[in-house]
Amino acid sequence: MVSKRRLSKSEDKESLTEDASNTRKQPLSKKTKKFHVYNEVEENDSAFAKLLKTSGIILKRGERQNQLAVDQTVFQKKLFQTLRKHPSYPKIIEEFVSGLESYIEDQDIFRNCLLSCERLQDEEASTGKSYSKSLIKLLLGIDILQPAIIKTLFEKLPEFLFESVNNDGLNMPRLIISQLKWLDRVVDGKDLTTKIMQLISIAPVYLQHDFITSLPEILGDSQHADVGKELSDLLTENTSLTVPILDVLSSLRLDPQLLSKVRQLVMGKLSSVKLEDLPVIIKFILHSVTTTDALEVISELREMLDLQHCILPSRLQASQSRLKNKGRTSSSGNQENSGEDCVFLLFDVIKSAVRYEKAISEAWIKAIERTAPESEHKTFDLVMLLIIYSTNTQTKKYIERVLRNKIRSGCFQEQLLHGTFYIHYLVLKDVFPSIISLAQNLLHSLDQSIILFGSLLYKYAFKFFDTYCQQEVIGALVTHICSGNEAEVDTALDVLLELVVLNLSAMRLNAVYVKGILDYLDKMSPRQIRKLFYILSTLAFSKQNEGSSHIQDDMHLVVRKQLSSTIFKYKVIGIIGAVTMAGIMALDRRRSSSLSQGKADLSNEQYTQVTSLLQLVHSCSKQSPQASVLYYDEFANMIQGAKLAPKALEWVGQTIFNDFQDAFVVDLCAVPKGDHPFPVKALYGLEEYNSHDGIAINLLPLLFSQDFAGDEGSMTSQESDHKLVSPLCLAPYFRLLRLCVERQHNGNLEEIDGLLDCPVLLTDLEPGERLESMSDKEHSFMCSLIYLTLNWFREVVNAFCRQTSPEMKGKVLTRLKHIVELQRILEKYLAVAPDCSPPLSTFDLETLDVTPQTSTVVSAKMKKQGATGGRKQKAGGSKTPSHDMLSKEDASECDPTPSNRGHLGKEFKGKEEKTVSLQNYQFLFRELDMEVFSILHCGLVTKFILDTEMHTEATEVVQLQPPELLFLLEDLSHKVKNVLTPSVARRIPFLKSKGSQNIGLSHLQQRSGQEIAHCIVQLLTPMCNHLENIHNYFQCLAAENNSIVDGPGMQVQEYQIMSSCYQKLLQIFHGLFAWRGFFQPQNQNLLYAALEVFTNRLKPREPDQSLEELLSQSFHYLQNFHHSIPTFQSAIYLIRLLMVILEKSTAPTQNRGKIASLARHFLCRVWPSGEKEKSSIPNDQLHVLLSIYLEHTDSVLKAIEEIAGVGVPELINSSKDASSSTFPTLTRHTFVIFFRVMMAELEKTVKGLQAGTAADSEQVHEEKLLYWNMAVRDFSILINLIKVFDSRPVLHVCLKYGRLFVEVFLKQCMPLLDFSFRKHRGDVLSLLETFQLNTRLLHHLCGHSKIHQDMKLTKHVPLLKKSLELLVCRVKAMLIFNNCREAFWLGNLKNRDLQGEEIISQNSQESIADESEDDTSSQASENKAMERGEEDEASDGEKEEDSDESDDDSD
Repeated sequence: MVSKRRLSKSEDKESLTEDASNTRKQPLSKKTKKFHVYNEVEENDSAFAKLLKTSGIILKRGERQNQLAVDQTVFQKKLFQTLRKHPSYPKIIEEFVSGLESYIEDQDIFRNCLLSCERLQDEEASTGKSYSKSLIKLLLGIDILQPAIIKTLFEKLPEFLFESVNNDGLNMPRLIISQLKWLDRVVDGKDLTTKIMQLISIAPVYLQHDFITSLPEILGDSQHADVGKELSDLLTENTSLTVPILDVLSSLRLDPQLLSKVRQLVMGKLSSVKLEDLPVIIKFILHSVTTTDALEVISELREMLDLQHCILPSRLQASQSRLKNKGRTSSSGNQENSGEDCVFLLFDVIKSAVRYEKAISEAWIKAIERTAPESEHKTFDLVMLLIIYSTNTQTKKYIERVLRNKIRSGCFQEQLLHGTFYIHYLVLKDVFPSIISLAQNLLHSLDQSIILFGSLLYKYAFKFFDTYCQQEVIGALVTHICSGNEAEVDTALDVLLELVVLNLSAMRLNAVYVKGILDYLDKMSPRQIRKLFYILSTLAFSKQNEGSSHIQDDMHLVVRKQLSSTIFKYKVIGIIGAVTMAGIMALDRRRSSSLSQGKADLSNEQYTQVTSLLQLVHSCSKQSPQASVLYYDEFANMIQGAKLAPKALEWVGQTIFNDFQDAFVVDLCAVPKGDHPFPVKALYGLEEYNSHDGIAINLLPLLFSQDFAGDEGSMTSQESDHKLVSPLCLAPYFRLLRLCVERQHNGNLEEIDGLLDCPVLLTDLEPGERLESMSDKEHSFMCSLIYLTLNWFREVVNAFCRQTSPEMKGKVLTRLKHIVELQRILEKYLAVAPDCSPPLSTFDLETLDVTPQTSTVVSAKMKKQGATGGRKQKAGGSKTPSHDMLSKEDASECDPTPSNRGHLGKEFKGKEEKTVSLQNYQFLFRELDMEVFSILHCGLVTKFILDTEMHTEATEVVQLQPPELLFLLEDLSHKVKNVLTPSVARRIPFLKSKGSQNIGLSHLQQRSGQEIAHCIVQLLTPMCNHLENIHNYFQCLAAENNSIVDGPGMQVQEYQIMSSCYQKLLQIFHGLFAWRGFFQPQNQNLLYAALEVFTNRLKPREPDQSLEELLSQSFHYLQNFHHSIPTFQSAIYLIRLLMVILEKSTAPTQNRGKIASLARHFLCRVWPSGEKEKSSIPNDQLHVLLSIYLEHTDSVLKAIEEIAGVGVPELINSSKDASSSTFPTLTRHTFVIFFRVMMAELEKTVKGLQAGTAADSEQVHEEKLLYWNMAVRDFSILINLIKVFDSRPVLHVCLKYGRLFVEVFLKQCMPLLDFSFRKHRGDVLSLLETFQLNTRLLHHLCGHSKIHQDMKLTKHVPLLKKSLELLVCRVKAMLIFNNCREAFWLGNLKNRDLQGEEIISQNSQESIADESEDDTSSQASENKAMERGEEDEASDGEKEEDSDESDDDSD
């Protein structure tokens, strides 16, 4: 310090004007630095300078930093003490500040005072420098100087507001404001706030942003409220400052009301906000959310973001197009990047909010969940669910539940999911692991729509994400395939198939993972094996490159290994794999070479590979008829599905044609005359042949040589083994031959048309008197013979059904008639010998896992099953009276009035129960192709009979008769049910057999649902014709019998067949319109076409009709058929059909009343009953119809009151077997169904009524009170019915739904009574008195259940008594709330049974004092409502779970 005082006053002028930048750039030695320090010290005799020197700061001139000789804290303390102890204090403060003002008048000096000081260090000290505050900031840290310094700064600051930035890049206003940040203490915060806000009001815009964002760092907590108000006012005046103001408000501690006010203001402007400002605004909105208003704010924010979010898709779509087109300018790239950055910032803000604020995440999920199904969801909803799913592990189950519900209701569809990935793929990529996890969980579901959604997650993740993500997707799909769950395997394989089509090059990179599935083939179904080999063959043979050679080698190894196996299961795998590979090998070469006309065929090498592979399969399968059948079927499917190269097709066709002719076709003149047990005859020929002309199918001799000749010795058969072909191969071989001829001749079958009308070598099939005397082997032989003939005719119909000439159509119809006749004959054989096992028609793994119902099942259940056991009931089939069903599924599908399906069984000496349905043998028949149903177009077909000179000798009219129509409709209905309306996927345990419900539909499953729906839409017109004809038939029949149901002419075979046709037509219509694919945009035209068919039946076609008009007119058209509905089952399908059409309307309320009216009409109608049945109405279908009626009626309470108050008393007063006159479907047998549905709908209805609140108007209170009076009255009527109908199922329903009603009464009605008691005292007392009587009866029911020790009933008792006790306490609380406690008194009830008799003997644990009951005054009504709860035993505290399983009891 001594050396500093000796400094000369003469300063070097060059050093004063030296440029600061040069000083910084040129490092000085310590000696040089010391020289400058001594020569740039500010000499000032003012009190300001002296006090600073005394305290430890050396002021510098120019751009040199002021030097701090002591620690900053020591300086502040020393200066503070010097000022306080100064003799002229407090005047010295003014002098000090005045000196400061004079000192900083020079701009350079002022800037130097705003910059940090330099610590003065010894030469030996470390060269590391610690941060030091500026002189101004040090002075601001002294309380007695702070107000004056702040005043000086704000007076100085306006000088720099509109000046440009200095050469050194320093912005003086920002530098001055930075001095005020992070002060240890603000002496006068209010004054500082005022000064800053005044400064903000006059500052330029760019400085306003800086000043506003600096406020949280300057002001203390006590000033936050004032600043918040000022900023909120400024926000309304200047919208350009929205972002900095909201950024600051998010950092201040403000009153929630102020935040809410600002938030509402911001929300109103959200639609006009720039994309770059959106993150800050969303951050403020989410920051201002409280637990109470979170749901409301998030709901509004969700709507506003959806409305204005068109900015985001447009920018991201543009960015995606720029990514694809590389030739773009740098400016566009910058804009793209800035847009993406804003999007990332926005979602980062949202992620942070939902991760750390539980209320926000839950509110966001609830806002999406509560969105009505009719309102359209946006892509932002799905993105938010996925983000919350990834950031908040506690809400994963909740989000999955919301997603499942939205998917089931059709809110989240494929188009929405695709748009979500297309727009937000960059955001979703960050949550990719969560997307895969979610997809895995969804694929474990049992609902097909949910499984589809999960598969789409995989598909779009593969499509939009990078290579790593694609690899993870393939790995997850392979895991599903190897899981052993049938539904998962099917779905994962379907996704892989789509990905192969979507991006073959990317899939080829991951082929090695797919190839690993070959190790898990033994637990796959044939359909799954076929898909897998198609995928691998496409990856291996679609492009001849070295990368796929290892896959080809592995596939060849697997195929050859499986083909050589002696186990049929593995041989199946080899056959399917080899044929699939051959198809891809032939197909790919032709497509790749089709551009050059001269080389459109296979090369010699490829031709050799294909033919050698097929020959290998043929040689490995020819020793086994089953393997041969499978090979022919797989080969036929391959030819049908894809065009083979001409060279390969020619080789196949020539080989098959010759082999078929040699194996199965013989000349009529050469009919074998061997020692057959039955005489051989040429039957079912459609042309008159001479004995020396024509051909025949050699069926019986082949079957005989296989079944009988095998026992005579193996020598002769072994000699001709290479020529002998199993008759099992007849139908599949012909299918392969027919498809080859079709491919070669573009659908022309003239080469093989002789097989349509040629006879079959059989014997007399009609059993007659010899049926009972046949041996078991003969029975088995005849059944097999009929089966093979049936399958031959079915394949013949498949082949020639599309021929257009009338003669061919007539022959096809005749063959159809033969099929129906043969099935009738077969039923007779199976009824006598159900043990026989006819040969299978297909030989895949699924079929082998299933066996027909044998004698142990059929004979044991013969009387029960009868006609209702089967869906396949043919014309003339003998059926047995019954009303029991094999299963609920059969009950819903059974033919109408099954007890009267004919009496052919009477010819069996009165043993009419000896008939059997063919449903259990359905999988043994060859599958009918969809093209067969074009026969439905046939009306009258004129067949010309020619003489020998080809002149018309006579004409014959052939028409599709009811039995043949029923045969076609039953088969089509079966297809529709299994393809368009599949049942819920069944979870199959790992390593268990996977018997499939789709057995016999392997050809159909190779088509998509869209193709099947298109085929059925094409058939709607002929089916409508048939429906109208049947409708007219029943109308005429009813007119002839004067509308008497059981009149003459009703119980005839034709009536039964027509009834079945009626039901099947409605069933097909329902299956079509219930198809979920209609909700997909690509199928909208198909829906329009289907509805136009119905609409055009009413009036001529009108162009450009809206969907609503088509739906309304279609509804009207179908509704007109209700007058002629013959059976209850048909009525159910008509109602369901009208409901699925109504679901597609945007305004369904208009026709809801019509549904209710129609349902009531069916409930009030007398239906035909069986001979030995109490009713022909299945319980489950009656349950469905009654539920539909109560769900669609305008007033559920009035409808329940009508049934319980009118219909039930009529039933009580009627005879034992009679029914209600108003509701004929209500009988003593069906009462429990009516009772269960009415109790359930009553509870459901009152549960949907919102609880009353004090804020509601008086009118609302009166309406709700009236509603509850009606509900309690209905409940009283229903409860009192148990005195008459006291069966166990009725009591169970009463206990379960009685408790639920009491709980709803507590939650929904008691709050209403709280506010209505004073103004409607009498009504409330009357309501409670009525309800108290009901609860007393429930108490008696509890005692009855315990006395009878019925576990099914007693498990409901504890929960019911708990609810009754809660009701006691709740009524007492309501009276106290209304200052009417004297109206309440409490007593104990006696234990009584249902008839009111006192229960004398009680167990020790039920020690309850008996007290008399008093029914004294109206006030006692409340008391009694409490009484029946206080009598409970000690065991009332038990809590048992209520089970819904008992609901299904209908005894």
